[in-house]
Amino acid sequence: MSLVCAISNEVPEHPCVSPVSNQVFERRLIEKFIAENGVDPMNGQPLSEEQLIDIKVSHPIRPKAASATSIPAILKSLQDEWDAVMLHSFTLRQQLQTTRQELSHALYQHDAACRVIARLTKEVTAAREALATLKPQAGLVAPQTMPTSLPATGGAGGEPMEVSEQVGMTPEIIQKLQDKATVLTTERKKRGKTVPEELVRAEDLSKYRQVASHAGLHSASVPGILCMDLCPSDTNKVLTGGADKNVVVFDKKEEQIIATLKGHTKKVTSVIYHPSQSVVFSASPDSTIRVWSVTGGNCVQVVRAHEASVTGLSLHATGDYLLSSSEDQYWAFSDIQTGRVLTKVTDEAAGVALTCAQFHPDGLIFGTGTADSQIKIWDLKERTNVANFPGHSGPVTSIAFSENGYYLATGAQDSSVKLWDLRKLKNFKTIALDNNYEVKSLVFDQSGTYLAVGGSDIRVYICKQWSEVLNFSDHSGLVTGVAFGDNAQFLSSAGMDRSLKFYSL
Repeated sequence: MSLVCAISNEVPEHPCVSPVSNQVFERRLIEKFIAENGVDPMNGQPLSEEQLIDIKVSHPIRPKAASATSIPAILKSLQDEWDAVMLHSFTLRQQLQTTRQELSHALYQHDAACRVIARLTKEVTAAREALATLKPQAGLVAPQTMPTSLPATGGAGGEPMEVSEQVGMTPEIIQKLQDKATVLTTERKKRGKTVPEELVRAEDLSKYRQVASHAGLHSASVPGILCMDLCPSDTNKVLTGGADKNVVVFDKKEEQIIATLKGHTKKVTSVIYHPSQSVVFSASPDSTIRVWSVTGGNCVQVVRAHEASVTGLSLHATGDYLLSSSEDQYWAFSDIQTGRVLTKVTDEAAGVALTCAQFHPDGLIFGTGTADSQIKIWDLKERTNVANFPGHSGPVTSIAFSENGYYLATGAQDSSVKLWDLRKLKNFKTIALDNNYEVKSLVFDQSGTYLAVGGSDIRVYICKQWSEVLNFSDHSGLVTGVAFGDNAQFLSSAGMDRSLKFYSL
């Protein structure tokens, strides 16, 4: 039942009732009538606006006019509704476009803020590294000026080249090297060709699988581990150098970082762990070699032996001297205790950059690789080039002497590993790898039984047969370092994918 206005006979929008006649009226119409006449329109009795009583009803639905029931009227009604929907849709699209523009603007502002934060973070990191560099250098002045009564030019502020010419290879140092070599040669002869009983056999080695992977050692913003080494006296301790300019000491057993050493101003390309002291060494294209204390977590010595990128490091068997090679075409022999360069030599006839360096196990000879694909063997005491091994093409990327003292393995940018017999001074085996295979790291195990190759993947060969016993492709980037644990109980690797991986049974 719907209310109907007594005046208009239509459903009222604002219905009210007159207490005089008890009729329902549209408030708008009755107010107008009262204003003109002052009486109830139905019985003529006096009526005022204040007497009108509002009727509370839900919103009335007006009945459609009779004309709206025809087909043309229905079509017009549908057309009007369609137009209204389209108009509403257009309004919504406009609002969506406006919202999108506002969101895009907000995202641009967020991106700009992120860039500013990243730049500021980088500047803060650079400032911290500069501060870390200045601190150890400030403490180096005293130890470098103490030994011997050298002229002032040979102090901490002088050129390393001047120091090297004044210090030289004294007879005491040469005798020390000779005595150590005699001891090592004697020990090797005692061992003979016997293989340690604890050494993992080839059939077991072939069953090795990845057992651990750690990706959080170095910065993700400048990804890549460029070099690695294991502590010879405790192979659970792993040393890595990264593209983030940091040197990291990691405990394999505890699976945690022992120390993060900061100070280099460019990436770290070579690292060595001292066999008996809690000391590590690192080299970088910033042309410095740094000696670090693992326990103190600080740089204790900076060796400035070169004027260009340092490309190779090798520790002498005495544990007191360091061999380094550089793009400045020189190799240098330095005392790690004083940071002094004892001698610095170049092959003036060749005039090419050196790319790597490695001591022979006896420590009286060593090898260097060059950018023009030569391997040069040097006599340390005489400081002369005693043999050259041509045959590679492209810069030599890695060299490794076997513990037996006879074999030398070399890799270059020609997708091959060459093996040389130091007694006959000739290449007796070439292991051809896949096309475009990049050799980045070569290492023999401590017994000289296995040779590991790291690069596009990891391969392990058994010496003498030179057959492949193992192949890993777990790294998603280039493998830059491989190393054997004690008696080949495990194999470790590091790569440009920022991960340090371990393999064993």
